[in-house]
Amino acid sequence: MRVLLFTGKGGVGKTTAAAATATLAARRGLKTLVVSTDTAHSLADALAVPPSGEPVEAAPGLYLQQVDTQRSLERHWGELQDYARSAFHELGLDEITSEEVTVLPGAEEIIALLELREQARTGRWDVIVVDCAPTAETLRLLALPEALDWHVSRLLPIGRRLLKALGPLVRHVAKVSAPEESVLSAGERLHRGLMAVRELLTGDNASVRLVLTPEAVVVAEARRTLTSLSLYGYRVDAVIANRVFPAGGADEWRARWVEAQTKQLADVHASFAPLPILTVPYLPAEPVGVDALAEVGDALYGEHDPFAAPTGEPPMRISADELTLWLPLADKSDIDLARKGDELIVTAGSYRRVIALPAALARRTVASAALQDGHLRVTFEI
Repeated sequence: MRVLLFTGKGGVGKTTAAAATATLAARRGLKTLVVSTDTAHSLADALAVPPSGEPVEAAPGLYLQQVDTQRSLERHWGELQDYARSAFHELGLDEITSEEVTVLPGAEEIIALLELREQARTGRWDVIVVDCAPTAETLRLLALPEALDWHVSRLLPIGRRLLKALGPLVRHVAKVSAPEESVLSAGERLHRGLMAVRELLTGDNASVRLVLTPEAVVVAEARRTLTSLSLYGYRVDAVIANRVFPAGGADEWRARWVEAQTKQLADVHASFAPLPILTVPYLPAEPVGVDALAEVGDALYGEHDPFAAPTGEPPMRISADELTLWLPLADKSDIDLARKGDELIVTAGSYRRVIALPAALARRTVASAALQDGHLRVTFEI
């Protein structure tokens, strides 16, 4: 099964690129599911079909799912939400207010990831296409499973012991019931589910496609996004330049746009090499419906195989005495490295990743670290 994620700055056309890719996959005989982690769902609008909480056939072989957040929320962490509601009710909040405050920020995006994992486990699909939220939200979402793993692995065992010992005291002093075993188990299930999502999305058959328009601000954000995705272990296999003005027959106004875009496209090719740069021309009309999207897919990929397994090394490699992290376009001034116990803390710009070292490296001290040709190489004393 091939998994393709599409992200980019808001408004660059990532939904169109995702829907066009999914349409192309279905027309090539691949059973395809297209879903969205963006709370501003527009996939159904692009495909010109009604939204559905369950996979519904939008065209032969092409299925669309727009996640029913409330129902999925109850299924994935009903015990957690029930406990939070009852705790707030015990503190004096009315039932409606308690319901509202227990909907966690970002819950819709997290639920969409868990639903993606559930669909992947069915084995029904040859291709799953994911229309992600704009880049900042996507990066926070993709970093969540590993960050949650760090906290759960360390804090949950301690929390179980404390709650067992202090539960009656919590009830007496705080006037709130301590969470029971079922609540903690629900948290563990959520944690395992998100780690399974991460394993799926960083696996050998998954990759991200960056969508941009050839504008200076958009290209600058895409460069930072490529670095950040690699930091978190997600593989990018292509860059899609959308809304490119054709050069021929341009009037004075459009000629200036062509000139500006040509300059930006040259920068894109230089910055993102050796990744393939795929282009979509500025279309005369908005592509809505499967036929229009199929035309976009053909123009986008041409002779390129959009469903081939990604090639090249994964973003992170670990050997007997070295950890190598691929950080394309990163500047030395943006990188910070720290060691804390058996963890390596890598910061690239405003994003940070805590890497749990394998036992063989955790026992050793760092001998050297260097960023060269986009690779951060950390060597350990033997």
